[in-house]
Amino acid sequence: MTTAPAVPPTPAGLPGTEATAGSSAQRDRRKRILDATLALASKGGYEAVQMRAVADRADVALGTLYRYFPSKIHLLVSAMARELSRLQERTQRTMVPGETPYDRLMFILGRITKGMQRDPQLTEAMTRAFMFADASAAAEVDTVGRLTDHMIARAMTDGEPTEEQLAIARVISDVWMSNLVAWVTRRASATDVAARLELTISLLLGHKNGSDAFSA
Repeated sequence: MTTAPAVPPTPAGLPGTEATAGSSAQRDRRKRILDATLALASKGGYEAVQMRAVADRADVALGTLYRYFPSKIHLLVSAMARELSRLQERTQRTMVPGETPYDRLMFILGRITKGMQRDPQLTEAMTRAFMFADASAAAEVDTVGRLTDHMIARAMTDGEPTEEQLAIARVISDVWMSNLVAWVTRRASATDVAARLELTISLLLGHKNGSDAFSA
């Protein structure tokens, strides 16, 4: 069985990662803020993530919170990036099942999607923030996109992804995100999302049973 190789950690300095903070105290403060954001979103969705409530739960001054994250959009998109980064790290430590790129892609996307569907309030909050993000949160949005693209691209190959594989990964990532939005807004069921992803991957990789055309 062919398995996808370990995915390298997110490079230091990317927004939304723990590496962006300098001192241990800063990293701890950032972690508490993101933990508080996730806890509030998981319990009450997008509306529950208020800056004062996050600051109180994280035990930081409101001014300090704003220095780290200018808005709840920045907070939630950064939290989404951290969750994807943690999934990436877990993927490094285990084999990705599947004998073809198709099989491995379906496994990775299924794992991400099912994880999000298990916590609908949190998923709704992060997805809404991603949808509402403007140019001021471009760095955080870009981090989410790069993490998703690389997880998808790495499932296709035993080596470094080619430009073509990365381009395919971006298309799949866009389809995945649009269907996540459809699920959050109740325009698509979980079954619909899975079927659309399966069709997209089948079309992009060549045929329905999966193709090794993009294997190393």
